[in-house]
Amino acid sequence: QVQLVESGGASVQAGGSLRLSCAISGRDSTRIETYRWYRQAPGKQRELVARIAPAGNTNYLDSVSGRFTISKDNAKNTLNLQMNNLRPEDTAIYRCYVLSTTGFGYWGQGTQVTVSA
Repeated sequence: QVQLVESGGASVQAGGSLRLSCAISGRDSTRIETYRWYRQAPGKQRELVARIAPAGNTNYLDSVSGRFTISKDNAKNTLNLQMNNLRPEDTAIYRCYVLSTTGFGYWGQGTQVTVSA
């Protein structure tokens, strides 16, 4: 079992920065195959924003590459997403997701990011 709790969502002006965090806990919290951030805006499909493997390999959605950085803080058991130079099109609900080595996936509740021009 894994529990995920996101924090850090807010309203910010274009060009600003936010840092999202996802606290990871539970019996299987150390048995994670992949760590991901997704986002979904109203009326749009869910997008995979970024992912990081346990070994540290990362991948990004093209539109956020160079602006967003995904990372893990193993000591604090958190997954983070640093978002710089935010744009209005980044407005969405952001959710963290982990896939455990047991084959189960877990979602956070989501945190709202709103970017105004």
